[in-house]
Amino acid sequence: MEFSVKKFDLLRELQLVQGVVERKTTIPILSNLLVEAKKDQLWIAATDLEMGIRTVLPAKVKKEGAGTIAARRLFEIVRTLPDAEIKFKGLENNWVELRCARSRFKLVGMARENFPALPDFPHPLVKIPAVILATLIAKTSFAISMEESRYTLNGALLQLKPDSITMVATDGLRLSHIETSHRFNGLNTEVRVLVPKKALTEVERLLKEVEDKEEVQFARDDSHLFFKVGERLLISRLLSGQFPNYEAVLPRENKSTVVLERDQVASAIKRADLVADQRSHAIRMALDKNKVEIFASSAEYGEAHEELIPPKPYNGEAMQIGFNATYLLDFLSAAAAGPISFEFKDDQTAGQMRPLGEEGYKYRYVVMPMRL
Repeated sequence: MEFSVKKFDLLRELQLVQGVVERKTTIPILSNLLVEAKKDQLWIAATDLEMGIRTVLPAKVKKEGAGTIAARRLFEIVRTLPDAEIKFKGLENNWVELRCARSRFKLVGMARENFPALPDFPHPLVKIPAVILATLIAKTSFAISMEESRYTLNGALLQLKPDSITMVATDGLRLSHIETSHRFNGLNTEVRVLVPKKALTEVERLLKEVEDKEEVQFARDDSHLFFKVGERLLISRLLSGQFPNYEAVLPRENKSTVVLERDQVASAIKRADLVADQRSHAIRMALDKNKVEIFASSAEYGEAHEELIPPKPYNGEAMQIGFNATYLLDFLSAAAAGPISFEFKDDQTAGQMRPLGEEGYKYRYVVMPMRL
């Protein structure tokens, strides 16, 4: 194996694969990248057995071949090298020589035969516009449960229909749901899959590298999900199990409504949270006809009081309701700037929030209240 690549091209791909590489593992090969020089390209692959990534960049290949190199070490070396051509050469006992300008390294490798095989990309089910998929992930992934025991909540539900796409995530205390219309050519049935949180994070990273007009080829087999973005392919194990019947918890009787500007209410909640209990992050919203008040207090820090005047009067009965400030701020950070509709039934029932300026998307956020 002998080839050369441009530093910028290599560094960009190495950055993209770092999130997939297994850092803490009892299987040493999973800390390595598989590099394969073929024709005029260098293929790079990484896997942690739950997820894999395969990417490619232009290369001047003098001698075709393959080997494995420690992923983190290679990344750290390459990003400190000067902006010049980097030359690689395979040596005996799986070592790899790296040269760039006046720098020279010999890196310990492992036999490429030990590297786990990644499944091949099957025929794609649909092509999803990159801008749509990026939007769906950004507006739901924060609500995914971090508790490993709640296996089916450790990912988001991706729901594809012939004329729409939906993503839903919940941790049992809050639920984020977004839907938009899009015609999928060749799709004649509904497809529902659970996408792990880590896979969504890596897909989002890939989408930042492409233009909005690009499309993501999506496919699945019996045990894997595939997201192909240009020449880059992300492979993830499919989460098994049954996602909760989220439609049953979507509020239908929240008729008490107040509209507030996103930036104003987010700023008020952030300030109140500074003196809230830092374990519960509990705040209290008091709703009256012509104002919304936000309170927070803790024995350790003191008290906070914020007052907001909505552009239109609150149309329900006066009430007070408690929420986790972090849960509200997660949603407000993801929502588009502009008016947010806060919708309630009573102080014991989940509240619903909807941004009114999300053009082309139906976005709602449901959060359980806290006992005051």
